[in-house]
Amino acid sequence: MKKTSALRLTQAAMIAAIYVVLTYFISAFGLANGAIQVRISEALTILPIFTPAAIPGLFVGCLLSNILTGCMALDVIFGSLATLIGAIGTYLLRKTKFAFTLPPVIANTIIVPLVLRNVYGLEDAVWYLMLTVGIGEVLSICVLGMILKKALWKHRFKIFKTEE
Repeated sequence: MKKTSALRLTQAAMIAAIYVVLTYFISAFGLANGAIQVRISEALTILPIFTPAAIPGLFVGCLLSNILTGCMALDVIFGSLATLIGAIGTYLLRKTKFAFTLPPVIANTIIVPLVLRNVYGLEDAVWYLMLTVGIGEVLSICVLGMILKKALWKHRFKIFKTEE
């Protein structure tokens, strides 16, 4: 029992750290925040199909990333909650072929534009913000996330120490 808890805690911490590093990297190109964003770190939201430890790891990683990249308090809260909701949805749909990619796309496409509009005062139409954020999420999760899934799938039992 203790071994499993330590493993899950370590997995969550590693996922959080990788999320932060990837967000920081893409932030250097101005793509981590704003109306047009492609957070490559969001590709990690497919990881709950491999381990439930990814759920808190993604939440903490997003929370820290939002704080460290200078997001406003409500963005830190609601942006991180969007990632948490998406990660939980991914875990619940983990046995599907593709549908597991949709919860983080949907959660972020709905929540993030409302944050951009109401917290940052962007004057773009909400539908436009949903379109731009949604496209970024599709690129990050449905494209990059699926590439990541394919790369990890063959070695998932070794990497995530799950039962076959």
